[in-house]
Amino acid sequence: MHICKFIYCVFLVLAANSAVAEDEEPPFFNATYKLFSSGLEIAQMERTLHKQGEDGYIYSSITDTSGLVAMFHKDHIVEESHWKIVDNHIRPLHYTYIRNGGEKNRRINIDFDWDNKIINNVVNERHRQMPLQTGILDKLLYQYALMRDLKSNQAEITYELTDGGKRKKYNFTKMEEEIIQTPLGPLPTVKLQKIGQDDKSKLIFWAAPSLKYLPVKVESTDEDGHTTTALIQTLMWL
Repeated sequence: MHICKFIYCVFLVLAANSAVAEDEEPPFFNATYKLFSSGLEIAQMERTLHKQGEDGYIYSSITDTSGLVAMFHKDHIVEESHWKIVDNHIRPLHYTYIRNGGEKNRRINIDFDWDNKIINNVVNERHRQMPLQTGILDKLLYQYALMRDLKSNQAEITYELTDGGKRKKYNFTKMEEEIIQTPLGPLPTVKLQKIGQDDKSKLIFWAAPSLKYLPVKVESTDEDGHTTTALIQTLMWL
């Protein structure tokens, strides 16, 4: 079962040019998703975006295996991104990824030292530093950045991220609009696709303009051809 790989990369999108209007605040929300593979439910995921203090924000994600998969794999994954808006751009401050209960535990801590322009990565016990520049974000913060970027109606969007001590770039192409059937009802969506360097892995997601471009469906195919799909189940604006 390829749930762990999917959870690790789902929504793996970060914007390098995500400017934010000064008079806008992030759309705070709580959304739940179900993850499916080969027609079977394999996990449930909850994502929440809310404010912290006067100018800080937290974006969190909690994922647990479910269905028959939970009888054999009890993965529990928690991600959390702390960030704020500076000079109309998203500025990540700290990112945490903790995975327990599965075949392999994993812990990632990333600190963004803006005073010294350094990214401090700790993956389990391995330490690594990287130069820090405006535009790079952590791999969870992409969803808010993406929701902002889609408002500009760009045909292509380029994203850059730090992922476990490595710098990665992703190029997404906007495709045709599509109506997605969800537990929230039929939703018109904007469809975007990323193709991996091997031309086999790809990431497709559907964002609903009526829900402030929140992704309502995500489809991830790995290099071995295994596909996993996440579909929104509930949504509450906070």
